[in-house]
Amino acid sequence: MTSPQPAGETADAHGPARPAGAGRAFAVLVLVALGAAVPLLGPSAALHGTGEAAAPGVGAIGLLRTVLFAALCVPLGELFVNRLARGVPGAPVQRPRSLAAFAAGAGFVAALGLASVVATGNLVPSGWAQIDVGGLYATRDGKLALLEVNAFAAAWLCALSRRPGSRLWPLAAVVVAEALRAHPVTEHDPSAGSALTLVHVACASLWVGGLAHALRLLRVWGVREAGAALLGRYARAAAFLLAAVTATGLCSTLRRMPAETVLEQLTTTAYGRTLLAKVLLVAAVAALALWARLRLRRAADPLTACVPARGEVALLGAAVAMSGLLTALPVPIRW
Repeated sequence: MTSPQPAGETADAHGPARPAGAGRAFAVLVLVALGAAVPLLGPSAALHGTGEAAAPGVGAIGLLRTVLFAALCVPLGELFVNRLARGVPGAPVQRPRSLAAFAAGAGFVAALGLASVVATGNLVPSGWAQIDVGGLYATRDGKLALLEVNAFAAAWLCALSRRPGSRLWPLAAVVVAEALRAHPVTEHDPSAGSALTLVHVACASLWVGGLAHALRLLRVWGVREAGAALLGRYARAAAFLLAAVTATGLCSTLRRMPAETVLEQLTTTAYGRTLLAKVLLVAAVAALALWARLRLRRAADPLTACVPARGEVALLGAAVAMSGLLTALPVPIRW
């Protein structure tokens, strides 16, 4: 007779048992490294041959914005999917360990780094003496940067409190601050641009973070019927979120690149090239989402939909990194 392997280990004929989660952890580390490489190495590729000049430290700024966006996705996704899970019949009470506090901590560090950039005149500081903290209160961008720092600190405290759901409000403040920051008052009709960005960032955060948390929740539940029901609920909500992200993204693009110049600027400007890469990623994500939806409806085992959904999460992470890079690149010229 042979004894079964422990639940957390696997073995093969060539070696001893090893933790089953080791491969998954390694894959996550690789994906994080690749995601960090996009904003760090992407500017040089995007700017090559365009004749545009990037601001100093564009790679570091893009990386900080990527971390900030990811820090929004994780806790908002948890709140969203946990709410969906409460309405699933027969759903287990188990929940995976919340990552909201870790995400808020990472967001606080990223927001602090971005505030230091604003405090030195939108340049990456080389020393503490260059940072004018008091000057942050004198400018609109500085006040918004401070708002994001304080909001992530409040979200971290809320995540550790007895009412972790209260972190929704400071996270909403970050979304509003990002929408206002992306459209300065000197821009034509900044209120319309801020409204579009507000919806875009909020829906994208729920979409990305919600899918990642749904997959974590299914792994803890291990109940086929409840898991399939949760995936169905998420898929229906995600369809509306994708439509909102697509519509607001298209409108924002046409505001920055007039319709008659879009095709040319998509290949001749750094912003356009990065935007095109992001669009292709989102299109691939939509294809994977459709594949997962078909499996969910037609497969003998609905939970096989988790296979394309995992690929969807990876591509969504790359799209978040592209979004961080977009915020650091020169805005295209309106011809």
